[in-house]
Amino acid sequence: MGAGVEIREATADDWPGIWKALEPTFRAGETYTYPRDITEEDACRAWLQAPGARVLVAVSARPQDAGTILGTAKYLPNHPGAGSHVANASFVVGPDGAGRGTGRTLAKAVLDGARADGFRAMQFNAVVETNERAVRLWQSLGFEILATVPEAFAHPTRGLVGLHVMYRTL
Repeated sequence: MGAGVEIREATADDWPGIWKALEPTFRAGETYTYPRDITEEDACRAWLQAPGARVLVAVSARPQDAGTILGTAKYLPNHPGAGSHVANASFVVGPDGAGRGTGRTLAKAVLDGARADGFRAMQFNAVVETNERAVRLWQSLGFEILATVPEAFAHPTRGLVGLHVMYRTL
C-alpha cells in the first residue's frame, strides 16, 4: 500500500468524499467521457450504484487526516454474458490523494480484487492518450495498448485526441 493509504470497500456513507474526489476530474473533462456538467445524482448512479460494480475507496491512514477519502475505483464486467470474465475499471485520485501513491495502491487493489473475484483479464476501453500519468501507470502494471481510436475524445484544451484500449491478463 502507498504511504498512509488504506483501501476498503465503499459504502453509501462514503458518497460525499467520493464526490469530492470525482467532481473536479469530471468537471475538468480531460480524462473521462462523462459529461462535464454531470449532476451529483447522475454521478452517484454511474459510480457508486453501477450494476455489478465493486467500488473501493482509498482513505488516509495518517493521523492528521485519517479517514479522508483520497480516491476511488470501481470494477465490473466489461461486457455481460460471454464477455463477463473480462473486467473493466475506472479510477480517480482526488486532490487530497495526489502524490501519495494513491493511484498505484488503488490499481493494485483492483487487480487483486478482480483476480480474486474470478476475472481472467482487465480491459480499459477509453484511456485518453494525453493522460500520460495514467498511461505510464497502467503500462508499469503490465497493461499494453492494443489500439488507439484516433480523435475519439474531445479534450477541452487539446481538441480531438485518441482513446487507448488497454489490456492485461490477471
